[in-house]
Amino acid sequence: MLATMSKNWWLFLIRGIASIIFGLLALLMPGLTLFVLLAFFAAYAIIDGAATAFASFQSRDTDSRWVWGLLEGGIGILAGIAVLLWPNIAAITLLIVIAVWAVLTGILQIAAAIRLRKEIDNEFWLGLSGVISIIFGVYIFLFPGAGAVTLAWLIGIYAIMFGIFFVALALRLRGMNTSGQSNQPTAA
Repeated sequence: MLATMSKNWWLFLIRGIASIIFGLLALLMPGLTLFVLLAFFAAYAIIDGAATAFASFQSRDTDSRWVWGLLEGGIGILAGIAVLLWPNIAAITLLIVIAVWAVLTGILQIAAAIRLRKEIDNEFWLGLSGVISIIFGVYIFLFPGAGAVTLAWLIGIYAIMFGIFFVALALRLRGMNTSGQSNQPTAA
């Protein structure tokens, strides 16, 4: 698992950068129309899901549990596509989609951190990202009626923190490429 992750460090970087961009847009423009927020979330979820699914699929020969990452990526892609297909959904539905996605992603990140604890140091960053994802998702479930601007800020802060964790993980993986290959991005 670690060899595949370090070989594909750049996919974690893409996930982190996409999350930071989405978070900054939510923070800097909290009064965006629901449609624009939906479009930003859909783009982010699809990019994040595709990167996760791609990395997991590449590890299918070396990681017997690669399907969990594929599942996480698929959930992200489906969430993004659902938002694109039904842009007129109510704001509460969008919040539920985001909350479910955050909780499921968090659970899978914690599971990955537990699996990695014997292979790398400081895997707690991935686990912490998972915990934050779960807390964020549960908060949205518990307080769906919070003001739109407040929710936009919470979404933005969460996305930026999530992105920072993944950029840090990517940079760490880049330096740990255990496959003996170049640290340059590879195509499938």
